[in-house]
Amino acid sequence: FFFGLHEIRGSAHFANMVRMSVLADALKTLNNAEKAGKRQVLIRPCSKVIVKYLQVMQKHGYIGEFEIVDDHRSGKVVIDLIGRINKCGVISPRFDLKLGQIEQWTSNLLPSRQFGYIVMTTSLGIMDHEEARRKSTGGKLLGFFY
Repeated sequence: FFFGLHEIRGSAHFANMVRMSVLADALKTLNNAEKAGKRQVLIRPCSKVIVKYLQVMQKHGYIGEFEIVDDHRSGKVVIDLIGRINKCGVISPRFDLKLGQIEQWTSNLLPSRQFGYIVMTTSLGIMDHEEARRKSTGGKLLGFFY
């Protein structure tokens, strides 16, 4: 009866992996390229959320320039790395973050109070936790980088 099982496994060749989260995929790719010491990294597919996330990282000087390549599909982003990212990741599910909880989450996720940012999506757009605190708004947790 063993070869019967083998038959089934062989016929169901490799189906494509389903992309669960485009953002998680992008940040993982970014992380791996940074660890491998690459100067540039290509991320596809591209989404508005990814672009906004990258803009936050760029604003704080964690990545260099990035260019969005429109290929009439879902788009690509080419990012210049400058070797400053230690880690970036996505937090899933996107937990609700009240203004008072930001401090708690930063201490949980970031290595120190001096550096690193939590990226959150708010009603005022996607921003880091410091900007959210300045604008005194809560939101949902997207991810972090340091």
